[in-house]
Amino acid sequence: MDRLTDTRRPAAAVLGAPASALATNKVLKNTYLLLAATLGFSAVTAGAAMALNLPHPGLVITLVGYFGLLFAVHKTANSALGILFVFALTGFMGYTLGPIISAYIQFVPNGHDVVVNAFAITAVTFVGLSAYAVKSGRSFSFMGGFLFVGILAAFLLGLVAVFFDMPALSLAVSAMFVLLMSGLILYQTGEIVNGGETNYILATVTLYVSVFNLFTSLLHLLGMAGDE
Repeated sequence: MDRLTDTRRPAAAVLGAPASALATNKVLKNTYLLLAATLGFSAVTAGAAMALNLPHPGLVITLVGYFGLLFAVHKTANSALGILFVFALTGFMGYTLGPIISAYIQFVPNGHDVVVNAFAITAVTFVGLSAYAVKSGRSFSFMGGFLFVGILAAFLLGLVAVFFDMPALSLAVSAMFVLLMSGLILYQTGEIVNGGETNYILATVTLYVSVFNLFTSLLHLLGMAGDE
């Protein structure tokens, strides 16, 4: 009887491994498909805001809208309604980005180049880090606590920089966010690859926020570097 039990356990493990790999690949595929769609939708809303010359909604409305929609996404992440809220969140963030890009193009020397360079660096960084996380198969779960504390600290420092009009601190916060969002891309992709994240809606939102903050932080850094 013991001999039968011993031979069955490896068989179950062998059969379970392909199923687990298939599930992981499905989450990864769905995440990147939804991420591509939301980034495209965000670009459309940003372009519409620029074309219509819409004003930025302001810090308070942006924060309320962002955290409110983010809360809705987490509450509905296990249903089809979650996809609707993902598009609502990314569309709203795209709208807030439109006036920012317009301001850089109009008021920053070589503003168009700044925007293009920020976009290019963001794209290369995301693709490179994602490819590394997928190909290496490494787990970056050890970064979770550090990233949470770091992002919270950077967010609070960013608010201090805005309310007390401290450009140097604002620049430092942007540099912090570049590093933190790069780490978050590695962390989230690693979680998907290693089965730590099985909900592609939540994974998509995390990666979208990483890309969004990486782009805006680079925009700020490159804009300050080119501003006389």
